Amino acid sequence: MNIAIVGGGLAAATAATELRERGYDSDVVIYAREDHLPYERPPLSKEVLLGTKDVDSALVHDEAWYAANRVRLERGVAVTAIDPATHTLRAEPVGGGEGVEHRYDRLLIATGAIARRFDLADRVAEPIYLRTIEDNTRLRAALRPGAKVVIVGAGWIGLEVASAARQKDAEVTVYEVADLPLVAVLGPEVAQLFADLHRAHGVDLRLGTAVDEAALAAADVVVVGIGAIPQTELAERAGLDVDRGVLVDERLRTSDPDIYAIGDVANHQHPVLGRRIRVEHWDTAIEQAKVAAHNLMGEDEPYTHLPYFFTDQYDLGMEYFGSVGPDGYDRVDIEGDTDVANGGAFRAYWVEDGVVRAAMHANDWDASDAVRDSVGTRR
Repeated sequence: MNIAIVGGGLAAATAATELRERGYDSDVVIYAREDHLPYERPPLSKEVLLGTKDVDSALVHDEAWYAANRVRLERGVAVTAIDPATHTLRAEPVGGGEGVEHRYDRLLIATGAIARRFDLADRVAEPIYLRTIEDNTRLRAALRPGAKVVIVGAGWIGLEVASAARQKDAEVTVYEVADLPLVAVLGPEVAQLFADLHRAHGVDLRLGTAVDEAALAAADVVVVGIGAIPQTELAERAGLDVDRGVLVDERLRTSDPDIYAIGDVANHQHPVLGRRIRVEHWDTAIEQAKVAAHNLMGEDEPYTHLPYFFTDQYDLGMEYFGSVGPDGYDRVDIEGDTDVANGGAFRAYWVEDGVVRAAMHANDWDASDAVRDSVGTRR
């Protein structure tokens, strides 16, 4: 049985790894748009950006692994069409050239997401959307003492870049139209702590403010981090069900029984949360890939893993477990010292109807298991 994996990132490589480790012995082919070996994206805004690790440290495997494990890695190749009726896909060289049709028995879509563009920045500057190794290389070269860095968006990427830039002694201004950074994820109680952290480290954090043309034009480097868009076009053309991502059931199966989808592109019916959720994070790419690999081999395993996020900013390390959901929360219980700019450590619990819907710790690594296990329990 031939398994085709469309997408060349962490999710794709993890799925191929799991297939081989579980003893799957038939053909596995990965179709990757980039010429690079599959790599992890989080280090691009963390250790690699800071220069504490090199780019190769972000690779999932070296080239020899794919050969030794008989995983055919087609790099610089775009899958332009999938025909579920005939179980075929069409692959074309990204740089141009003749396309070739390939047959599959089962297929995994791991096409990820692309950065949301910002028209004003595209017109005025040459902004960096930190998604690729090339983006990282360009940004690392630009982060030098005294450089004027303008960041549009105070989400995870924006704040991690701000942290790295300040640690390189660059002058950093962050523009965010919301009243607080990360407020949609963390709520105002905890989001305020991140605002305080960055201001304590010298970031000019302009909240409730849209960036203008003059600020963009005056910057030495502009970084845009205003979200990502799942790459669903291929699935749509194939006739699969799509709504804010490729719709998958509890077992990560699409509307076609022989096609699965995982990672940033998948809008998953989560059996524990009882609703659909699409998560753009490293951990989800890994854990969904493992479950999808099992099901591609004929198992019937639901994906029950709770959403998980982490970030490193200055001396703050944080882990977040669970999901508040559309109904919000009644209160946030915070325990510990919230002065993280001066080494404080705390735990936070988002509670609705007496039940912990999400929980996090900051700088309290011994509490990681307890914080994770609190999700779903009564507070």
